[in-house]
Amino acid sequence: MANVWSGVTIDCLDPVRVARFWSALLGREPGASEQGWVYLGEPGDAQPRLVFQPVAEPRAGKVRIHLDVSVDDLDEAMSTVARLGGTFTGERHDYDEGTVVVMADPEGHEFCLVEYRR
Repeated sequence: MANVWSGVTIDCLDPVRVARFWSALLGREPGASEQGWVYLGEPGDAQPRLVFQPVAEPRAGKVRIHLDVSVDDLDEAMSTVARLGGTFTGERHDYDEGTVVVMADPEGHEFCLVEYRR
């Protein structure tokens, strides 16, 4: 059997709140989950599942891995993130290939919105 990337797990103080944010942003519905956890998607989906795991301590320091979310309209996507309870970190990078802005979900997990130039 080949190795298959099946999901990303995000530690959260409030998994339901953080999962609700990501569910609305990505249009992914919760699937069957362990008690206290929230899974977006099901095993075998075309995209890896997002798993929100309860932890007792808040995030400390910069997380060394993050999600990139490709968008068609960066301004609209940033507004959507803010409406859902996320924030813009103030970090923006303009490259020949496109623009990347660093956002954060309601618990401060950073991720990038990426608008590729066509």
